[in-house]
Amino acid sequence: MAVKPHSRADTRERRSLHKRFEGRLSTDHAITHKLVSYQGNRYAPGFRWMRYKEGFAVDLVERLLDDVRPHSVLDPFSGVGTAPIVASGKGLQATGIEITPVAMLAAKAIVLAANELSSVNFRKTAKHLAQHVRCVGEASLEYAYPHVKITEAAFPSETESAIARAREFISTTEDSSMRTMLNLACLSILESVSYTRKDGQYLRWDHRSGKNTRGQMRKKEIPRFVDALYVRTEQMLEDIDRVKQLYEGNSPDFIEGSSLSRLRKLPNESFDMVMTSPPYANRYDYTRTYALELAWMGYSEDDIKALRQTMLSATVENKSKRQWLTDLYEGEPLLIKAIDMYECQAAVQEALTPLRDSSSELNNPQIVRMIEGYFLEMAVIIAELARIVHPGGVVAMVNDNVQYHGEEIPVDLILSDFAEQCGFTCKYIWTIPRMKGNSSQQMSRFGRRELRKCVYWWVRDG
Repeated sequence: MAVKPHSRADTRERRSLHKRFEGRLSTDHAITHKLVSYQGNRYAPGFRWMRYKEGFAVDLVERLLDDVRPHSVLDPFSGVGTAPIVASGKGLQATGIEITPVAMLAAKAIVLAANELSSVNFRKTAKHLAQHVRCVGEASLEYAYPHVKITEAAFPSETESAIARAREFISTTEDSSMRTMLNLACLSILESVSYTRKDGQYLRWDHRSGKNTRGQMRKKEIPRFVDALYVRTEQMLEDIDRVKQLYEGNSPDFIEGSSLSRLRKLPNESFDMVMTSPPYANRYDYTRTYALELAWMGYSEDDIKALRQTMLSATVENKSKRQWLTDLYEGEPLLIKAIDMYECQAAVQEALTPLRDSSSELNNPQIVRMIEGYFLEMAVIIAELARIVHPGGVVAMVNDNVQYHGEEIPVDLILSDFAEQCGFTCKYIWTIPRMKGNSSQQMSRFGRRELRKCVYWWVRDG
């Protein structure tokens, strides 16, 4: 079928921005997709315990640390803690800021395993947990899995019973470190024992769930909860000694919450290096993808909605944070500068104009609001990083470009422009050799276009 030609909007500003940065764009064949995604951590001790897809690999962190050799490292979107944990394992001062409680639980478990946990006690307690899960009979209703709307019918009935018994056992465990480890062990297997599978912007459902939803699929045999739990706890036990060897001693400082409010509390020039991968402007909704895990942690429907709104704007349900930021900063020059950078960034406005004009044709008209919010909020983040990083310090950032309705948005160039306005020099934009294509829906209408996935390298001016 012939692709319907797309009447291109004006791209002069984007072409001009590309010309400005093209000498710093290069393909680094050593930085593979595996390094800038969770795939590189699939076999990494500690980090393989939780299949958390949003992040980068231990090997990338080690490479970038070797390039800079900093004394202090910050990751304002730290996920499961890869950058701060690896950095602290090398004796560096390391801080991670993370808003997603699921990721924070995994990060804390790795640090506990490295510093406080007795593998003998963990083996003993995990065995008792498995025995309790195998018990015949129902746990008290208060320990039933606390479903929210999106998770209803996610588990076979026998799995629901096993989950309740596991929650009952964990509630009686007095040692807080042990509770953290057991909670992670159980939470990390929920997807595998459910009728769901994480897939981009939503959960896909197996036909056996009885749900009549889009994106249905057929999972292989779903393991019993107790069997999946045994595999996970054995894996954790296998890793503990190695985790201690790698990361024992200098624990990172983890700050829970949004970087939009937490960064402003950090002192000026307090870090040599920032290594991070912020959410991409790709409509990915962490609160839906990790709904099973959030519900396990006790997040209600309202809690999940509130969390979604607090996150960096990267999904269509995010409302504008402009007034909230205005109230938070109370006229401080940093926010005024960030707003000005966003409003005067010609390439952003050029891309937004045709999207606003064709909003009725978008598969969701709130895409425009999401993009507006994303770049305003990232302007604030970058302005704060310029304040926090020492002169001569480095920001290394992993991010993706995006396309909507045939309009490519060069996130790498736009954010690098923000950085240079704030006092950084963009030294490099390393593109990943295997770029990603636009979505199948856009491909059928606008043709295939490869979009850059990059690592940005910004140096704070002296």
